[in-house]
Amino acid sequence: MRVHVRSHDGRTLLVERSGDPHGDPVFLQHGTPGSRVGPRPRAMVLFHRGVQLISYDRPGYGGSDRHPGRRVADAVQDVTDIADALGLDRFAVVGRSGGAPHALACAALLPERVTRAAALVSLAPPDAEGLDWFAGMTRYNEDNFRFASANPDGYAAGLIPRSNAIRRNPASLLDDLRHDLTAEDQHIVSDTGIRFMLLRNYQEALRSSPYGWIDDALALCCPWGFDPATIRIPVLLWHGGRDVFSPASHSSWLAARIPGVTAVIEPAAAHFAALAALPSVLAWLQRGAAQHDAA
Repeated sequence: MRVHVRSHDGRTLLVERSGDPHGDPVFLQHGTPGSRVGPRPRAMVLFHRGVQLISYDRPGYGGSDRHPGRRVADAVQDVTDIADALGLDRFAVVGRSGGAPHALACAALLPERVTRAAALVSLAPPDAEGLDWFAGMTRYNEDNFRFASANPDGYAAGLIPRSNAIRRNPASLLDDLRHDLTAEDQHIVSDTGIRFMLLRNYQEALRSSPYGWIDDALALCCPWGFDPATIRIPVLLWHGGRDVFSPASHSSWLAARIPGVTAVIEPAAAHFAALAALPSVLAWLQRGAAQHDAA
């Protein structure tokens, strides 16, 4: 079910609800670039698991209005506005890739409402002390993050025509990444079903503007607006040891600072393996809802 929600400052947020409408609510923060229709278990699978999955286009993507200058931490207010509109008091949050830091923001800044949070193949903050942020990262990502950090206007100017090309032919994004994909990731994205979901996701992400992608990149390479060390709710970190887009060292850095964290590093997995990990992560998040109900 698709819902338009008005944010506290008057922006429109386009929201998608799938699965069991009375099930355990879980917010899914999509990747970068991405949208509310990004890869997830089928609605019938979610229904049988008793999960109500709530995804939304972050500002500037798909059908959501842009929020210029947004930080990672600003996702917390959008999630709050959506939860209030849907009548949800408590919920879990999961984020994948570029969405993972936004899920951690909810864990840090909304502990009275978030039961559990999971971050799959997350980046660490760009100011992470003691972390070589670019070590193990593909040159493609390194060059883009360095450019976005040093010259935001130039980065935006370059991404606008590229976004237009991807909107017309979303397969071109996967083609651009082909040389950087590990063998594990190439195998995953060659699956017909997954490839269809990814291409639909990219096309929807960029259909109205390139600014969701631009603002995501700028937010990820600037201070996030919260300290992961302040998180006090249960958090699961999942990462593939062969990830070259967001290296596993980022999750290791986060795991060393988030109290009581559960960290899973799959040594033979890479970035896109997070898609297959999502069902088991949802089960872990549901256990937090069950504990809350029992209390």
